Formats: sequence, C-alpha cells, structure tokens
Amino acid sequence: MVFLRRNSRANISRVVWRILVGNFLLISWCRVALVLMLLLSCEQAIGGTLSRTDKSVRSIVSGIVSYTRWPALSGQPTLCIFASSSHVEALSAQGPDALPYIPVIIHSDQEALGAGCNALYFGSESPTAQLELSTAFNSRPLLLIAEQNSQCVIGSAFCLIFDNTQVRFSVNLDVLSRSGVRVNPDVLMLARNTKDE
Repeated sequence: MVFLRRNSRANISRVVWRILVGNFLLISWCRVALVLMLLLSCEQAIGGTLSRTDKSVRSIVSGIVSYTRWPALSGQPTLCIFASSSHVEALSAQGPDALPYIPVIIHSDQEALGAGCNALYFGSESPTAQLELSTAFNSRPLLLIAEQNSQCVIGSAFCLIFDNTQVRFSVNLDVLSRSGVRVNPDVLMLARNTKDE
C-alpha cells in the first residue's frame, strides 16, 4: 500500500473536483443550449406551418375572446373548438404569442356540454345546430363564434367571413345581447368597419 502525503492527497482531490465541476458545467450548458434550440425550432415550426388565413383566424378569435368578459369568471375562458373546423391547428397550437383562452377540441354536442366551455367555435355545424346547442347550455354565459355562417342571422354572435385570403367578421347583436357575455364596444365598431370595406 502506497501512502501519499496529505498535501498530495489534497492536491489530487482539488484536481479531481475541478475536472468534475468543469464537466458538469459543460454538460449543463450543453443541455440548456439543446433545450433552447428545440424550443426555438418548435416555435418556428408552428409559426411556419400556419397559413396567412390561419394566422388571421387565430388573431381575430384571440382578439374577440380578449375583449369579452364573463360574469364570475376568473382566469382564462375555455374555448371549445369543434374538430370540424378548418382552423383547429391555428386555434389550438401553442405558438410565440400566448393564447387568451384554454383551447379544448371537441367532436360532438355531448362533449361540448361536458367540457365546461365558456366559448364555442363552430366549424361545419349549421346555424340551426349552433342555435340548438347554445340553447342546451341553459342560459349560461357563452360566446359563440362560427366559421361557416356567413349570413350570421341565427346561431352565433360572431361569424367569420372568408374572402380569398382575407378574413373579417360580422356580429349578430341579437344573439350577442342574449349570450350573457359583455364585449367591448371597440370590437363591435371593428366589425362594422370591416363590413363597409
């Protein structure tokens, strides 16, 4: 057995400690860099896959929800998005801009009734089906937005209108007044201005 002097053992311990700490910090920085690169690539992938129309729909719906108030709701509202929508990915994907709602994808009226929806985004559901489902919520405050209800006479309070690559919306004030939610008047003025274009 070889005995080392105390000073030698202390020096070896310091050298080993420096190597271990140096390698640990190097590995930690590599992990941090890798995680950051993955996050950036995911954000770019989400932003890159959305079409101009998708981005417009996401922006309009986010704006409408942001300027809507529900009585006795604290926190973000739940937006139930019907799977029949052409813009499910745009409305539910987490991207560089935070969503002002919690997206929940639903496939049926029964799922909608059980999902705790504060707002509904309809895809290919007819205006009559929109009206029937909103009635089933028993006067609960509910924001209704439709993707395929360009006439906006019955069914939803907000209806998206697609003109080539442009997206605008109209408002059914009668449905909105019975919805139980309050929408900032600026949103209503914006709908009026886009209708005149």
